[in-house]
Amino acid sequence: MTENLDRRRLLTNAVVGSAALAGATALGSLAPEAAFAAPGEQAVEPGAPDPNFAEGRITGISAGMLFVTGSDLALWRIRITGGTSIWKLRPTTFDQVAVGDGLYARGLRLPDGTLAADSVWVNIVNVHAHIAAIGRNLLHLDHKGKRIVGHLVPGTSAARYNNTPAVSDMSMLRVGKHVQVIGAWVPDTNEVEIATVYAAA
Repeated sequence: MTENLDRRRLLTNAVVGSAALAGATALGSLAPEAAFAAPGEQAVEPGAPDPNFAEGRITGISAGMLFVTGSDLALWRIRITGGTSIWKLRPTTFDQVAVGDGLYARGLRLPDGTLAADSVWVNIVNVHAHIAAIGRNLLHLDHKGKRIVGHLVPGTSAARYNNTPAVSDMSMLRVGKHVQVIGAWVPDTNEVEIATVYAAA
């Protein structure tokens, strides 16, 4: 309960412009896997939407506010503060977010209905697939009969084999093997920039 009140106070201060705001990553992980985590802080009734989580596609940006249409057609106003952490393949800044991007956001629903975001994941995808082909800095993936082109980004993309720490070495990836890919979708394409590939060695 105290943790929830401290979080609420921190986000409220962020919205009204506190200069002493700590980074939002202190409130939770910005790791891409965290976007897909179950709600932890407040119990949500089974089947009920989490009021502190938003997903959808950005339809407008104005003065630190993202206007988002959810996949269920819900309309969201997501406030970006000095303490909001933003991920778009890697930790980034608000100026890298664009209309047309997809997002997941976690934060605190304010009385006016806006969501004060502590973490935003832009264009994030979590795909289970089989490797159909391997090219230079490319993985051609088969996801439920659909082809996805995965771009390996030098200096960013990493692989985890059998839950070992992430490494840049992709040499153990094999055609036909099952992988899980977390990355950033290139809007309106079948392409993904890869952050992490999970595979068996």
